[in-house]
This record gives sequence, structure tokens and C-alpha cells, in this order.
Amino acid sequence: MVFVTGGASGIGADIVRAFAGQQSKVAFVDILEAEGRALTAETGAEFIPCDITDIAALKAAIEVTRDRLGPIGVLVNNAANDQRHEIDAVTEDYWDASLGLNLKPQFFAAQAVRPMMKALGGGSIINFSSIAWHGGAANMPVYGTSKAATIGLTRALARGFGADNIRVNSIEPGAVITEKQKRLWYPDPKQIDAIVERQSIHRVLLGDEIARTVLFLASDDSAMITKQAITVDAGLR
Repeated sequence: MVFVTGGASGIGADIVRAFAGQQSKVAFVDILEAEGRALTAETGAEFIPCDITDIAALKAAIEVTRDRLGPIGVLVNNAANDQRHEIDAVTEDYWDASLGLNLKPQFFAAQAVRPMMKALGGGSIINFSSIAWHGGAANMPVYGTSKAATIGLTRALARGFGADNIRVNSIEPGAVITEKQKRLWYPDPKQIDAIVERQSIHRVLLGDEIARTVLFLASDDSAMITKQAITVDAGLR
């Protein structure tokens, strides 16, 4: 049983499709209700509307998933918002809200699924980081901070959960060109061309490439991989 946060659109939707294509039982949460219901119609995955910044609601969605589909063996902490923001414009409220979406739910979702995975004899937790923090993202410092912190969280949970045969890893996507990215950050195709040119592999990076890495980390093929961060960026970084 697979549980995905932020699964209604973008990379998250590609992850849901990938697991559904493997005949996995999948549940996903998101605030985008129309998109979530459309994806359910497409894939048969279970959609639970949920704002994951409400930790009580997130935990309730996890419990509903267990009751409807069985214990969760794979958790994909995908949900995030890579909103651009200037350093001088960051307020305390913005800081708290950003970490409240990009980092806090990862910990509490992992905490909530741990007993289920332990009872199953093991499991896999996949946290989403980003390459954004490596170079110093001056146009999104709070987001970059949260994604750096995800690596620390992953390593701590991997050590803490290892005795229960629960693996915890991170994925650091590069410039994944989703519809949202094109709409908000790369409206000019020349901007995408410039990114592709900087990559070692000169092809547009799409969400299904990230989804395949998630499948690998969820599978027994990666049974001895934990506490790691895997970069999928076509050699951009």
C-alpha cells in the first residue's frame, strides 16, 4: 500500500500513475480536489482531499487510508511549493508557512506510518528534497533551507527506523518541467532550452523520470539502500 502527498498534479501525479501502473494500491492527498478526482478516474487510486499543513488532518488521512486499503508500506513525501521569494521580503509568518508545508509534514507522516511498516516487517519512506539548496538559491532561501533540512531529516529517520527494517531515502530532482513550472517560472520556451543546454543530458527532464526513481526506492531492488540522497537532474548540478 502506497501513500503519496501532493499527488494530484505535477511530479506527484506521475508518481501515482507509476504505482498504479504496477497494480499497486495507491492513496494520495492534495488540496487540488478537481485534479485529484480526475486522477482517481484515470488511475483508480484513492484520493483524500487534505491540507497537509494541518497535521491532524494529515494523520487522519493516513488512518483513513489504512482502514480502506490496508497498512502503508511505502510513503512518498512529495508535496512542496517552490515559490520564489526575495530574502528581504521574508517574514516570520512566511518562514513558518514555508517550513510548515515543505518540511514539517514529512516528519509527522513518517512518524504516523512507522507502526504500520514495523508491523509489516519493513517499509520504504521517500522524502523529496531538491538540488536547489546545493548552489545557494538566492531567489528562494526558505525553500532551499527546507530542502537542505530534508536531507538531515532523512538521515536521522533512516538511523532511527533502521532496526524496524524501514528504509528512508531522499530524491533531489533537478529542473523538472511540469505544467506548473512552465506556467509560473518558465513561460518562454527559450528558458527551458537554456536549462537543457546546461544539463549533461540534453533532454527535457520530466516527472516520469522522477517517478521511476521512486519505484526503484520503493522496491526490493533497493533493499539495502537507506540514508541516501539520489539526485535526478540530467547532470545539471
